Amino acid sequence: MRAVFVAIVVAFAVSLFGTPLAIRAFTRLKAGQPIRADGPQMHQGKKGTPTMGGVVFIVSTVIAYVAGHVALVTLPKAQIGQVRPTITGLVLLGLFVFCGAVGFIDDFLKVRKRNSEGLTERGKLLGQLIVGAVFGVIAIWPIDAFKSTNQQTVASTKLSFIRDIDWMELGRIGAIVVFVLVIIAASNGVNLTDGLDGLATGASFMVLSAYSFIGFWQYRHWCADPAYNTSKATYCYVVRDPLEIAMIGAAAAAACVGFLWWNAYPARIFMGDTGALGLGGLIGGLAVSTRTTLLLPILGALFVIVTMSVIIQRISYKTTGKRVFRMSPLQHHFELVGWSEVNIVIRFWIIAGVGVAVALGIFYADFLSAVS
Repeated sequence: MRAVFVAIVVAFAVSLFGTPLAIRAFTRLKAGQPIRADGPQMHQGKKGTPTMGGVVFIVSTVIAYVAGHVALVTLPKAQIGQVRPTITGLVLLGLFVFCGAVGFIDDFLKVRKRNSEGLTERGKLLGQLIVGAVFGVIAIWPIDAFKSTNQQTVASTKLSFIRDIDWMELGRIGAIVVFVLVIIAASNGVNLTDGLDGLATGASFMVLSAYSFIGFWQYRHWCADPAYNTSKATYCYVVRDPLEIAMIGAAAAAACVGFLWWNAYPARIFMGDTGALGLGGLIGGLAVSTRTTLLLPILGALFVIVTMSVIIQRISYKTTGKRVFRMSPLQHHFELVGWSEVNIVIRFWIIAGVGVAVALGIFYADFLSAVS
């Protein structure tokens, strides 16, 4: 627990005090956010606000991860079971950094061209696919160097809900395909939800906090922990490196809070695709590493709803020539209806919170049913 607490404090402090430095740096570099000409007219006043702020909370999380492991070294090994950085940490932070890098390229092109056209959809998708495939192989392929002491890989070859579903064997190739699809879906879901001050940041904080709790709960009831997995233990989780999961989830959540101080309405900096794609990649990685893949659509209910609004809008327009919403993603529809930006953000945060609460309720109910 000490390591997780240290990671939280460091991530929050670095993000909170590092964001003003990023604001000044990106302002000097003229890295202002271009605004879509066909978007809500009230957004034109945001033109020039520094973007690419996701760099701050990505760097903050990496620094916090290192600090957390420094704290682990001071604890008796018998109490923690994992001291050194693991492949789980590599996969999760790798997804965070490299999905963020795809977004950074997109943001850089937008800033350089001075318009809202960055990477093409195909180029962005290709970047996500490559990142997902590389880390999917690392997470799933049983390479000796990537195995832990309990012989588990980071992700499973079975589809999972609260834990692995025994009869849903995918095979290694199938599991990698699912891994890639989860990363692409999660990163695009967060990216589409971004667009209003603080919206994606606050929603991501809730989801990351939930995964930190899940990881820590799994660590406390870990099959690989000899102190817990005794003849008296009625339920344990077959996962790899749950303490790493808890630490990274908590650090990223704390970094989002520090960033939100400056990103809340009226935002002084935007996370950009750098932050949105990075957060989505990390959330997808947390889902597969905790063996809760099918729980993610409930946990990230807001991201699903916003993504579905875009899909529905496109299908309707291409098939009938009519739009279901005044504008998609959904948050912009409500702007055009007349809701204030703050009202939309708060109400969407409520939706995100309900999704997280329901998902955690399902997760805990499964545990209670198993031990009762």
